[in-house]
Amino acid sequence: MRITKDESLSNFEFWSGAKDTVKYLTNDELETIESILEDLHPEGMSEGEINDIFWFEEDIIADWLGYNNFEEIMNRE
Repeated sequence: MRITKDESLSNFEFWSGAKDTVKYLTNDELETIESILEDLHPEGMSEGEINDIFWFEEDIIADWLGYNNFEEIMNRE
């Protein structure tokens, strides 16, 4: 059975390593990432796909937000 739902990233329940990534991001940044993901995946994404991006693709997220790498996000003041 397939169940789909519309949900914003700010309300998404991340798990494992993705939780560590999200804690460094603002709501505005999550909205920016959400917009990019909607453009890249107009058909939608599974919860696992979304979580995996935040868990394993930190530097891609940093690039989308205009940073060179995720460490820059983690170390900003």
